[in-house]
Amino acid sequence: MMFKLKNCLLVLMASFLSMPAWAQLGDVEQYNPNSIDPIARYEHLFKRRVWRNIDLKEKQNKGFFARGGEITLFLLNAVKSGEISEIYVNDSLKTKMTKDDFMKSLVQLEGQEFPAWENGATYYEGDRVSYNGMVYTAIFDEVYSTPDNPDDWEPNPGAGAAVNYLPRDISKMRIMEDVIFDRRRSRLYHQIQSIQLFIPGDKTADGVEKPLGVFKYKELYNVFKDHPESAIWINRYNSAENKNFADAFTLRLFRASLFKFENPDDDPIIDMYKNRKEAVMASEWWEMQLMEKEHNLWEY
Repeated sequence: MMFKLKNCLLVLMASFLSMPAWAQLGDVEQYNPNSIDPIARYEHLFKRRVWRNIDLKEKQNKGFFARGGEITLFLLNAVKSGEISEIYVNDSLKTKMTKDDFMKSLVQLEGQEFPAWENGATYYEGDRVSYNGMVYTAIFDEVYSTPDNPDDWEPNPGAGAAVNYLPRDISKMRIMEDVIFDRRRSRLYHQIQSIQLFIPGDKTADGVEKPLGVFKYKELYNVFKDHPESAIWINRYNSAENKNFADAFTLRLFRASLFKFENPDDDPIIDMYKNRKEAVMASEWWEMQLMEKEHNLWEY
């Protein structure tokens, strides 16, 4: 009897000693390392990964695209300074891109895409025009108009030379996020995983939008928070309510269209339908389905 009791005690002790290692392994597997505030997978009542496009030129998104305070300008400066240390080729967040490769992706070849100088026209900082075989860039901080010529602007090399895209040329972002309903807190959470920058087709020579690097949102969140004076979302109606970019994303102060959701073929919505009109309608329908799903999950 005593022998059996000793054996039982040894088994129990062995099981207790092994529990911390097992629990630690479980923690690694259960939490998404790319989320700001990860939710354990065993708490997921519902989860779906979605991709959304943000047009920074839309009125509702202008807070991220104020002149001189563009989020794209902030991100480019953070890459140049090295504060953003990880850039990825795609949103799998596995294959990294070097800083040099990212900067090279911002280079364009000048052809005839820049408009000719118009006498007396109004221009803004960063505008480019061609004049007497040269390309000039406006280098002032306010609205500017001259009746003569742009010789007092910054000259760029002539047609055929390489120059960089400007922050205001990069007016499209794509966010990848996990939509999760937490069974413990009975609430739906949007956990952004990555942000990718795009140059829209109307700014490229071939008319096709140009994808740039992908950033891990967890790193961007920390960089935003480290710059409360410059990473500012502008409230167009009340400057007392300006927000940090990180807080603006958390509060969902942007308007985005559904581009893709998880599916076996990994197809964007536009490829699932016959034409663009049907795809736009389907995008809105899928958005409504997500809202209805959230409503129905409140019954659990």
